[in-house]
Amino acid sequence: MITRRHALTRLASAASVLALGATFAAPAFAEGLKIGFSQVTLQSPFYVQLKDGAEAAAAAGGDTLIFLDANGDVSKQNDDIQDLITQGVNAIIINPVNPDAVVPSLEAAAAAGIPVLTVDRSVNGGGVKAHIGRDNKAMGQLVGEAVVARLAADGITGAKIIEIQGDAGGAVMMDRRDGFHAAIEGSGHTIVEGPYAEYIRANAVTAMQDLLQAHTDVKVVYAHNDDMALGAAQVLSENGRTDVLISGVDGLSEALESMAAGGNYVATALNDPKYLGDVTIQVAREVAAGKEVPAFVDAGSKAVTPDNVADFPRTGLFAEYRPDVLAK
Repeated sequence: MITRRHALTRLASAASVLALGATFAAPAFAEGLKIGFSQVTLQSPFYVQLKDGAEAAAAAGGDTLIFLDANGDVSKQNDDIQDLITQGVNAIIINPVNPDAVVPSLEAAAAAGIPVLTVDRSVNGGGVKAHIGRDNKAMGQLVGEAVVARLAADGITGAKIIEIQGDAGGAVMMDRRDGFHAAIEGSGHTIVEGPYAEYIRANAVTAMQDLLQAHTDVKVVYAHNDDMALGAAQVLSENGRTDVLISGVDGLSEALESMAAGGNYVATALNDPKYLGDVTIQVAREVAAGKEVPAFVDAGSKAVTPDNVADFPRTGLFAEYRPDVLAK
């Protein structure tokens, strides 16, 4: 994603309140909070950027962020959370490997009187003060609506849309699928559900090679993230299929660059991970201060099309989008 224009300072945090459907008194933060962060993995650029945003926000506010990488291992994540409890952190942020497997750790944190938040991925059951993330179903629907509008503008009816999916059974995959399908429903276009490419570009390249042979009449490709969409775009370009429209999710700067250059990339939805990390630290300060916060704090998203692509800074890996979700 992007270079962070700013991280809110402790002074700004103390002077601001969360205004997300509820009004809060200005929090009186303790000095030098110790915040734990158990991350699902650092194998994804998105999660590296999420870490960077959280670290910058913590440092700007004078807090210590203890960051632990579970590397996709449920057992290690539970051990990491227990380690954070033992260190006596003021709050714990979890991006869970599995939404059920961390429940015992949540109970242990509650027993120790440590509030827990989740970021990006939620957990099943209670014990969490707030979830900070984005509405993946809404993002899928935004992209679907942009695709339908583009097809209408181009006078294309009854289009075949190939969908390259994320991970089988994943909550993000299901939401991005369901939102997109809701937008396409009733449009007269047809969706062909392609394979699960695990959000990996190389996997999408292989999948698209087979899909293109099986569906030569394809008009649109929708992938559950921009990395896979760009992999599909590579295959289409190599085969001279510049007539096929491309769409994805996450707001990768590379996708926006392709869009700005006048190619056939027509839609994505912004998912700035650095800002997500920033917002998560701000909410962690609220809960550590004993304040009530919304159960879901939406860091915000927006559809990007060729019409508005120039509006979003894209100097980093992901395009920057920082709506004022932490308002006075």
